[in-house]
Amino acid sequence: MFARSTTVLGQPMMIDAGVQHVRDVVMPEVRAMSGCVGISLLVDRSSGRCIVTTAWESEEALSDSADTVTPIRARAAEQFGGDPTVDEWELAYVHRDHRAADGACARVTWAEVEPSAIDRIVDDFKTNLMPRIEQLDGFCSASLLIDRSRGRSCVTASYDSTEAMAQAADAAMGLRADLVQETGVRIVEVAEFELALAHLDVPELV
Repeated sequence: MFARSTTVLGQPMMIDAGVQHVRDVVMPEVRAMSGCVGISLLVDRSSGRCIVTTAWESEEALSDSADTVTPIRARAAEQFGGDPTVDEWELAYVHRDHRAADGACARVTWAEVEPSAIDRIVDDFKTNLMPRIEQLDGFCSASLLIDRSRGRSCVTASYDSTEAMAQAADAAMGLRADLVQETGVRIVEVAEFELALAHLDVPELV
């Protein structure tokens, strides 16, 4: 499975309007496209940074949707008050302990490694990190996105509440340190978001 993420550094005062637009306009349009299996939206109300991610059942479906989603993306970016940046990914791992409810949030970790080592990152994440992540109190779900050609990865771990995510912060830091030591990956950024929309019908990919 594959995914497309659109990041917008918008205006904090426009977040609510943008979220409503994605929920009421973007989501129905995208979900109606062939091969789409869901959409999620992360927002940081303090910075205005928002990430819309759509999931697709195949690389062909992802590619076929590109032209159609371009004007949809542009209108959504306007609602948030910023310009869009687009990334495309392979969905390497998805595990859902339970569905997110109101108040859920997520910690996102971006990393880079030599492209030849990307499979090692995937294996280590599956076998060593995930069994520990899913034991954290308040854990809701996790996904791993990869870009094989550029050696990039993106891990999203969601939690039931900001309190649960905060309580897991030290453990998450230790897990990142272990990943760096075991694989040589370089952590590029770690950021925390409100999980504003989580409508993903992606099956378990473990």
